[in-house]
Amino acid sequence: MGYLHEGHLSLIRESKRKCDKTIVSIFVNPTQFAPNEDLENYPRDMDRDIKLLEKEKVDYVFLPSNKEIYPKNFQTYISVEHIVQKLEGEFRPTHFRGVSTVVLILFNCVQPDVAFFGQKDAQQSVVIKQMVQDLKLDTEIVVCPIIREEDGLALSSRNVYLSSEERKNALVLYQSLELAKKIISMGEKKVNLILTDMYELYTKIPSARLDYIKIVEADTFEIVDEIKKGNEYFILVACKIGKTRLIDNTRIRV
Repeated sequence: MGYLHEGHLSLIRESKRKCDKTIVSIFVNPTQFAPNEDLENYPRDMDRDIKLLEKEKVDYVFLPSNKEIYPKNFQTYISVEHIVQKLEGEFRPTHFRGVSTVVLILFNCVQPDVAFFGQKDAQQSVVIKQMVQDLKLDTEIVVCPIIREEDGLALSSRNVYLSSEERKNALVLYQSLELAKKIISMGEKKVNLILTDMYELYTKIPSARLDYIKIVEADTFEIVDEIKKGNEYFILVACKIGKTRLIDNTRIRV
């Protein structure tokens, strides 16, 4: 959705490494924002984005307008059913319908062999993979690692909303994920005990308002109560720091 940072650029570099041609689409998608969300204020700087893309030597930039994507009398939407009913879908009920719809439209316009997404939006990537599988799309989905600042904060276009104090407080997301990994590495398997220790960190940050902390199976996004050896999981967190809603995650194998 533009306002590019190193996380986006890492996807571009992976595309250039793997593919013959690299196409970047930029479109701030209105259908994935609820009425009370930040569509109008979402950060935008197209001139800056274009300069970054020129520096990365992308082959094409696709900049559709709202009217091109959603013409008059538009009425067809894509709904992935099960995965979207929890976590982000619980707090943003119409979000994934907008995401899956616009991604399918962009795929139909560009017809990519491979599409690159970031792990920071972990649930989104699972939803898109499900859509591609179910609708028999001929596009490979590649999910690339989260890119972080030196202190661990996951890169996000919304980080620009944070004041200097909120920026420090936002580190609690990364710190809680690292704590969970440490607890699991020490042998703890009970999810409720792991989450309790994670919650404790957030009680020390007055500006933090948690939406959720969960541990889910990596492929199905089923919420689990116990960690089992040989399986892969996402530890996920969504939290408002002041007025800015941030998400983060880490993938683990035990």
